[in-house]
Amino acid sequence: MPTILPLGDRAVLVYLSDEAEAIRFAAAVRAAGLAWLLDVVPAYASVGVHFDADQIRHAEVCESLEALTRRAGSVSDRSFDPQTPVAHAPGSPLHVIPCCYEMQLDLARVAEHTALPPEEIVALHSEREYTIYAIGFAPGFPYLGYLPPELCGVPRLASPRLRVEPGSVGLTGKQTGIYPQVRPGGWNLIGRTPFVLVDVEDGYFPLRVGDRITFRRIDEAEFRRLEGERLPVAK
Repeated sequence: MPTILPLGDRAVLVYLSDEAEAIRFAAAVRAAGLAWLLDVVPAYASVGVHFDADQIRHAEVCESLEALTRRAGSVSDRSFDPQTPVAHAPGSPLHVIPCCYEMQLDLARVAEHTALPPEEIVALHSEREYTIYAIGFAPGFPYLGYLPPELCGVPRLASPRLRVEPGSVGLTGKQTGIYPQVRPGGWNLIGRTPFVLVDVEDGYFPLRVGDRITFRRIDEAEFRRLEGERLPVAK
């Protein structure tokens, strides 16, 4: 059974056994049609469930969620392997995101830490299918897991950059991610996508936890041609 703890007076935080179980549980809660449900926010192996306290008590929320885990069979039928990118909800959309690896700043640094040539780093990064395990740090920033073992372990920059351009694709530790807006940042930048991934004023946030992402390698000419377009609707 999951561990369920209070998160203020209008939410609970549900801890699951691994990322795969958390994503399946979040999808099951969304699909259950609970009248009191306000929002579901998964992040790695936990899920925040926000509820209308005028409709239901905390104890009843916990009972409902415990029952839902039993009915949904959300416990994984296999042990979770963080190097195998299969921890997504059934039917989760796949986003194909073009990435210009020519527009990089830190491939040499990644190559030094991994002892791999830049071309192999690009091949390994672009051939992987990733799952969005969390969105945070900045609006729409997707934390993607997990990198191939050969690319894991590269530390952040000792001093973060004061400005990272929107669309920059970075990696650190065992994760990769995309800076959707101009922000300071300390991840190792290995490429850049031309697509717009966030428009706060327009309420445009196409990426959700549990979605899948692959990177399609493009050159700088195609980057310029696609620059400023929104991420197409995933299938």
